Amino acid sequence: MAESFDCVTSNLLCSENSNTCFDGFDCNATNGIGISPSRNKQNNHTHSQDPIFDIIRSESSVGFPLQSEERVREMVEREREHLPRDDYLKRLRSGDLDLSIRREALDWICKAHAHYSFGPLSVCLSMNYLDRFLSIYELPRGKSWAVQLLAVACLSLAAKMEETRVPQSVDLQVGEPKVVFEANTIQRMELLVLSTLGWRMQAFTPFSFIDYFLSKTNIVKHQLRLSLSRSVQIILSTVKGIDFLEFRPSEVAAAVAISVSRQMQAMDIDRAMTCFIYVEKGRVLKCLELIKDLSLIHGSANVANASAPSVPQSPIGVLDAACLSYKSDELTVGSCANSSHNSPDARGSNQAKPSEVEFKS
Repeated sequence: MAESFDCVTSNLLCSENSNTCFDGFDCNATNGIGISPSRNKQNNHTHSQDPIFDIIRSESSVGFPLQSEERVREMVEREREHLPRDDYLKRLRSGDLDLSIRREALDWICKAHAHYSFGPLSVCLSMNYLDRFLSIYELPRGKSWAVQLLAVACLSLAAKMEETRVPQSVDLQVGEPKVVFEANTIQRMELLVLSTLGWRMQAFTPFSFIDYFLSKTNIVKHQLRLSLSRSVQIILSTVKGIDFLEFRPSEVAAAVAISVSRQMQAMDIDRAMTCFIYVEKGRVLKCLELIKDLSLIHGSANVANASAPSVPQSPIGVLDAACLSYKSDELTVGSCANSSHNSPDARGSNQAKPSEVEFKS
């Protein structure tokens, strides 16, 4: 059974200044928990130096990194360590866990993410943290502020992991939130998320593997940027639907690579799968079928011949396209683009003080 907030929050006492919540750790050690404070806010275990992530973080030139087969094999073996509990998807589908909690959190994360022009990778990390947390802990029922606080904490942590410019956590609360949390309250929630996830924050996402699988499809050089833009769009769309929680990040990346490659050039799936030696063919094909159902794919008649302006080139353009693409009414969380420029300054008098927000169900 999921634990409640009560059992661990009594000791979550920390305050925020201009530094991050990782202050006080040995800057030269990770202690086996996956955090190295000296990393300059870049995820150095998979792609801090990977040129392919230029299109994910900026609009710079694109190229494939030389990831060894051994490195990819190790990543596939370790990705299980950064997934929600095995019964998480089943509980979401059965109603044991409230799907609206995830929907509400993702909606806000999209808005804040677009407001600050974060890279798409931060969305995937935020939702990875949120899904893993919800699979272990049960939020207090009847307290809508708990969802908002969790979403703020997850995005704040993801931004600290991946972005080079990170606003103060209180400034992440864009739009018109019903409750505005103070910095120490947000950091208490961050610490709860960190401890709950075992401080394993360098999670593997489909972005960790997409470069490898695209390179196996032999996409020609002049199509690299288009294929990467397309891959980013599809990956962000998969974050919105809970059905993709059934698959590992490597399996999603493999399916995305096949989907994009088939649109851009004639490719035999069976032949491609022979090169994807670290993933199960049946699961990748099942994921590929789900991707075909995305309106993002159905709305694209011929990507290979599409004009360049039709493909969002910036991270925010990619994110906005993905946020508007999923056609399922049940899983749609709303447009990020329409809400991304609200100022966090208009907060009025509803600032939540630590004494007013108790982690009790």
